[in-house]
Amino acid sequence: MPEQASASEDGVPGKRLHLVPDEVVEAGRMEAVRRYDILDTPPDGAFDRVAALAARLFDVPVATVTIVDEDRIWFKAAHGLDGVSEIGRDPGLCGSAVLRDDALVIPDTLLDDVACGNPLVTGALGVRFYAAAPIITADGHKLGTVNVLDTRPRSITSEQTATLTDLAAIVMDEMELRLSALRTVRQEQRVAEAERAAREQAERDKAAIASFASTLQRTLLPPALPTVPGLELACHYHAASVHDVGGDFYDVFPLPSGKWGLFLGDVCGKGAEAATITSLARYTLRASAHHTDDPVAVLEALNSALLADVWAGARYCTAFFATFAPDAAGGFTVELATGGHPPAYHLSPAAPVAGPAHTRVEAVHPKGGMLIGAFPHARFASTTLHLAPGQALLLYTDGLTEAHTSADTMLGDEGLTAFLTARPASCGAAQLIEDTVGLLDALPQGARDDVALLALSVPAPDQAAAATGAGSTAHTTAAPAGEEH
Repeated sequence: MPEQASASEDGVPGKRLHLVPDEVVEAGRMEAVRRYDILDTPPDGAFDRVAALAARLFDVPVATVTIVDEDRIWFKAAHGLDGVSEIGRDPGLCGSAVLRDDALVIPDTLLDDVACGNPLVTGALGVRFYAAAPIITADGHKLGTVNVLDTRPRSITSEQTATLTDLAAIVMDEMELRLSALRTVRQEQRVAEAERAAREQAERDKAAIASFASTLQRTLLPPALPTVPGLELACHYHAASVHDVGGDFYDVFPLPSGKWGLFLGDVCGKGAEAATITSLARYTLRASAHHTDDPVAVLEALNSALLADVWAGARYCTAFFATFAPDAAGGFTVELATGGHPPAYHLSPAAPVAGPAHTRVEAVHPKGGMLIGAFPHARFASTTLHLAPGQALLLYTDGLTEAHTSADTMLGDEGLTAFLTARPASCGAAQLIEDTVGLLDALPQGARDDVALLALSVPAPDQAAAATGAGSTAHTTAAPAGEEH
């Protein structure tokens, strides 16, 4: 591939030679793009976080993660660029950056003969500064770019350029993990289909093989919880640091059988490495749940995926996975499996006594659930409970119980149980999450670790009219800069 000539190289300030893609190299690049199966996929929290982090680090209004297709630039993530999902593959910006082996920096686009005609420069956005680093595969193909854009001319240091290159490498790592999860799920699908075909051949009257559809969607922190008729959902995520990506994760999603699935977990450690493992966990849990109704089998699939993936290393996680569905008698039936996670809590109105109504709290902790990704033959435990009208279920990560009520005392299981017991009878999911966040905020040092909270409740009969359909709330907080624990 011919090299890009800089202004200093051709001796004409503001001039830059436009690269023409080599046909053989471009064919290999497009084959790599198709291999990663990333084009036109739903938004993903891991890529969104990279774009947001780039915007924050470079103090720019717009940052994007793009994949360069044959005739378009497709935005996998776009911070500060609402309503734009793709643009033409015009020369000047991403179309030029993807042809380079190093970062491209254009201090003033109007002084650059190639960039000045790009729609992002001539259009309403009026881009005047552009910098990008190519997303490069291990075999040297450039899939796209990580970009930062500003509406005023500016320059960046060599250290900032190196940071942009590092962000592009993180995106590549995330894409490798995503591809690994796809391969794991597809392999499990092939094995399951073969076993089912053998059973059908032996019995001759089995139903046809149900098609397996893998779902790679939702972010580490889903932007919104789904609507589940007859159920109230609420969640909260507190990041202990604005600089480290947390390893806590959760999601709620529909299953083809008419049931719903949910999971909440915590990867060992934090930072970029832990976050990439959460991506593998999310993709595997969601895809496996579409293959089996057994929550224990879903955790077993995740255990296998973590052990098999070379990127996971020695990292492991804890998690709850559950399926739930409306019960004919009212409320919901919840089948919940655990892998080394702290207990969930089942809240229900206590028997009437003198004084204000209060709440009965029961720990839900199936015995025997082991860490996920730590042992090849780990065993996981499950239990089934009925969530009746007026009752709630709270799941959380250990950052909640490890929050300190004083310098040397943690909240712990006892403190959390006492707090939940004091909640009003028939406390709904949204109120439960709000009160728990209030508890954390009231602690002297707040939460020292990341905290993920997920609650579901069935409205009591006197609340049902106001809760037609399902309510859902979700919000995220992070420790202010300079106050991370």
